[in-house]
Amino acid sequence: MALHTIRKGSYEATIDSNGAQLVSLKFEGYEYLWQGDSRWWTGHAPILFPIVGMLRNDAATSTAGPVSLKRHGIARNYEHAVLSQGEGWIAFELSSNDEMLARYPYPFRLRMVYELSDEGLKQSYEVLNTGDAAMPFVVGGHPAFNVPIPRTKGAWEDYKVVFEDRWTYATPWMDKVNGLIDYGSFTPVVEESDVWRLDRAPFEHEAIVLEDVPGSTVTLTDDEGAHGVTVGFAGFKYLGIWSPSDAPLLAIEPWAGIATCLDEDDVFEHKRNMQFANPGEKRTFSFTIKPF
Repeated sequence: MALHTIRKGSYEATIDSNGAQLVSLKFEGYEYLWQGDSRWWTGHAPILFPIVGMLRNDAATSTAGPVSLKRHGIARNYEHAVLSQGEGWIAFELSSNDEMLARYPYPFRLRMVYELSDEGLKQSYEVLNTGDAAMPFVVGGHPAFNVPIPRTKGAWEDYKVVFEDRWTYATPWMDKVNGLIDYGSFTPVVEESDVWRLDRAPFEHEAIVLEDVPGSTVTLTDDEGAHGVTVGFAGFKYLGIWSPSDAPLLAIEPWAGIATCLDEDDVFEHKRNMQFANPGEKRTFSFTIKPF
């Protein structure tokens, strides 16, 4: 475990080599990223690979053999080596070993690249299939942000998520015990609106699961709109929004895929929006975080 800090202009980010997890994101000296608290959630922004969420009973079958993965996969649980570093950026690398392959039987190399610019932080996943068969996988982010937002005042419910366009959407339910998603039960989120005001009620069903968000961009802010954080996630079909209990945080999570759904079987390749990399193929996914 080692902490690595990068800086560029008014931005500063710190990443822990254990899990290649972003643990601090500052703008003009103010901390925007949730700093962890055992009363609610000790994480900050874990990386999710090769699954997002949970498999039914933590298990699935695949063409390469049994898959046995806990919530959000394995990459967040291992030390990542620093591959290279420069002004305002750093790259980490994790390669599969026998322990990982016993749970996920697909050889891989995962590189996590964090890069600061005038537009904030870009977080990239570079997934390389180092095996000899097509590799199914998904990636996801889990950054959580402080609410109240720095330099603003108000209760958690005084903040809002702003979308690029008006839309109507209802989230499928997620079971708090097994983490599976029920596309037969829904809670309304927005009705011909570009704003969702923070509300604890939808979290009775764990997380809000948004699909095909307009413009693949959301902004967390207050009514004045002078300060907040914008997350851009082009290339990610889903966006999770989550806050535990009465915690002063909101997680905004770009996901390439989602947890196992009740209407799915337990074949790994059959999961919704499963991604594939052919032998020797590299797939890249990126999202951006811009505090302001």
